[in-house]
Amino acid sequence: MVEGPHADAQVLTTGASLDEARVAVVALHGRGAMARSVLGLATELDVSDVAWLGPQAAGNTWYPYSFMADTANNEPHLSSALELVDETVERAVDAGIPRERVVLLGFSQGACLASEYVARNASRFGGLVAFSGGLIGPEGTPREYDGHLDGTPVYLGCDANDPHIPKERVHETRDVLSDLGADVTEQIFEGMGHTIIPEEVEGARDVLVSAVTDDDE
Repeated sequence: MVEGPHADAQVLTTGASLDEARVAVVALHGRGAMARSVLGLATELDVSDVAWLGPQAAGNTWYPYSFMADTANNEPHLSSALELVDETVERAVDAGIPRERVVLLGFSQGACLASEYVARNASRFGGLVAFSGGLIGPEGTPREYDGHLDGTPVYLGCDANDPHIPKERVHETRDVLSDLGADVTEQIFEGMGHTIIPEEVEGARDVLVSAVTDDDE
């Protein structure tokens, strides 16, 4: 059960129904945005047999301060947000979609949350797509995560001079997830700003297609 600020969060849906989908995407919006905005990527990515689940953060914000602030300063919001992500993943699993076909996707603050969730719950997922985000915590945070990602495909995309996401943190996220056994693709772009560009959409589509076509049965 989710406790704290996000306890009463709504989860919006689009795409295929959970009972008919092959893959579920848990899509996490950015700071100040809404679930319906990130769910718009379902149309852009246009991959069939995918159910999209978009939790809505309380106050449109997953946690109050920068993802690089002292982690304690972002509590209890961060823990509550991670619980909500976990509950949403479990909703897909309970509907019959194995964790191996659940993809975590997020933009900005949502990408940070998705990355941290996958690292803290390392096992084989359908994939991780982090648009302009990275692992949470101040510089020097110990990255002592348990588990193994067992080849989980990961796509990381960001601007080299993103005003919110230092590229060094994207590189660190790449290295940590690789060490946990993920198959990571990282793309750093020049001049794209804090947004999502077509090249990143293609990278995300590759992850979703891989999850849909993966024969794990």
